[in-house]
Amino acid sequence: MADTKPEGDAPAAAAPGGAKGGLGAWLPLILTLVAMPALAYGMTTFVIVPQIQKAVAPLAGVEGGEGGAPARAGGVPARGGSGTKESVPLTKMVVNVAGTMGTRYLLSSMTLVGTTAGFKAKVEQNRDLLLDLASSALSNKTIADLERPGARNEIRMELLTVFNQALGADMVQELYITEFAIQ
Repeated sequence: MADTKPEGDAPAAAAPGGAKGGLGAWLPLILTLVAMPALAYGMTTFVIVPQIQKAVAPLAGVEGGEGGAPARAGGVPARGGSGTKESVPLTKMVVNVAGTMGTRYLLSSMTLVGTTAGFKAKVEQNRDLLLDLASSALSNKTIADLERPGARNEIRMELLTVFNQALGADMVQELYITEFAIQ
């Protein structure tokens, strides 16, 4: 009976060969916990923030009156052109919504804004053309297109593109949709 070992001692005999666990097993975790915040700080400070600042820099002159852009009444500087913003409303456009067989319609009003010299006169001269272009663009939209999230922004960008193609390079700089109702 002296030859037999208790069962509790058997794992202890196997442990000396595998006692390497300790710090070596925890080293990858420790390095990860130290390196990840340092890497995140470095990327934010030296990559992401400078890119955001570079992208926002052209707009900084618009908000604060800096950057050489002339300011208009109210402290908001205008971009390009004569320096003063002129706006022209296009009101109460009613179009049939595509795919509804004439049972649904869209009522829309918008205001066009530009700073180039003679903007207001050019828009007034081409008012009928602009209304036709807007009606054509809006009447091609289905109910699903109009109710989709972000639809107003997509329509705004489409109309800006169409109007600027008709009037000339970047005449219309901003477009505000003042009414937008689907019936």
